[in-house]
Amino acid sequence: MRFASIGSGSSGNGTLIKGAGACLLVDCGFSLKETRKRLARLGLDAEDLSGLLVTHGHRDHISGVGVLARAYDLPVWMTVGTQKECQQANIGRLSDVQLFYSNEAFAIDGLEIESFPVPHDAREPSQFVFSDDSFRVGLLTDTGSSTKHIERVLSGCDALLLECNHDMDLLMAGDYPLALKQRVSSQYGHLDNITAGQILSKIDCSKLQHLVAMHLSQKNNRPELARDALSVAMECEQQWIKVADQDAGLAWCELKLKKG
Repeated sequence: MRFASIGSGSSGNGTLIKGAGACLLVDCGFSLKETRKRLARLGLDAEDLSGLLVTHGHRDHISGVGVLARAYDLPVWMTVGTQKECQQANIGRLSDVQLFYSNEAFAIDGLEIESFPVPHDAREPSQFVFSDDSFRVGLLTDTGSSTKHIERVLSGCDALLLECNHDMDLLMAGDYPLALKQRVSSQYGHLDNITAGQILSKIDCSKLQHLVAMHLSQKNNRPELARDALSVAMECEQQWIKVADQDAGLAWCELKLKKG
């Protein structure tokens, strides 16, 4: 099982999950041309995709969903709330929409997917844990806070892609309007570095082979600040923690069975 990112941040998102018989793109916030270019950088063509899975209906996650799905006749999985947001955002006709509830488990081409609701200012947003016979990969971005349910679901993952959107000091000292600062830092906004670290301290991280800081703000965060907060929680070297970049994304990370 392996995963990668074609880009992560407020200007566009896309996460690749490959396992069992599936190759899924979670969200697509890029133009068709840009998505093709970013997939090619990871050795993929859009024709290799099994489908699209959408976390929620904000533009940086859905702007490229419609055009990609139509160009390659891809099925799209989303909640009813996200479907309504996509319709309001005018992403165009989707001919094959597979609906699920935000606390539902389902499978795509043998890859098991456990969805769970998150506190975010969208309609029925979801995040996911992906699993095959050997590994579990957790994805948690675009949430303003944690819940006991989130922490139970993410415990025991072999890899975790965890939002570290902002450093609180940088956010508050920056030039965002007060209303936007309040929205970003609210319990329905985005995780700051310290809160992300606190989540790690509450879950079972004993199996983690990969930890990735996701959805960093280019204005209100720095990779070294995210790494510092997560490394304190993990009691590990900062360089062990990976960071998904807005432009460069994240190269393929593979999960391996431990010998012995």
